[in-house]
Amino acid sequence: MQEQTSLQVADLAAAVGLDDRPLHLTRPVDEEDHRLGPLDASAQLVEYGDYQCPFCAEALPGVKRILSRYGDRILFVFRHFPLVSQHPRAWRAALAAEAAGVQGRFWPMHDHLLGHQHELSEDELRTHARALGLDLAAYDRDLHDPALALRVREDALSGIHSGVLGTPTFFVNGRRLEGGFKQDELESAMELAVRVPD
Repeated sequence: MQEQTSLQVADLAAAVGLDDRPLHLTRPVDEEDHRLGPLDASAQLVEYGDYQCPFCAEALPGVKRILSRYGDRILFVFRHFPLVSQHPRAWRAALAAEAAGVQGRFWPMHDHLLGHQHELSEDELRTHARALGLDLAAYDRDLHDPALALRVREDALSGIHSGVLGTPTFFVNGRRLEGGFKQDELESAMELAVRVPD
């Protein structure tokens, strides 16, 4: 029952009024976030994503290009936003990424899941964990840790409070990029943010 309640969190976004959505990130980035780059970087890029969302998979190469181009001038953060009514395996995939993170392998699992979106059953997630060299006994145990479910839920709630309705949604220096995901717009926004940090 606890997991079922958590599964519904991101879908609450559908009830948020389009005209009243906030434009800015309501939960600041901190040391608890999954992040690449220094906290004092010139610019921040925050993504709310879903491992079963094809648009998130399409966005990954562009995010990697941005990170490669700007290096330590960029702080990239990923937060979970599983849209489970559309992507029923997204919640479990998010937990798998968190369980990998306990073993210091969040980012390898993150990339792996986005590259295997049609292989997200429980058995397939365990196969991915094995492929990444995780301790499977620890992975199995951590997968059912309520603290990991709470983290995914808190990410999703922070997205709702920041006006996120779908995935991927990006925030550049704390401000949401409006409209659907467009790689050229994201790269232009990051170029400007690096040159003229807030």
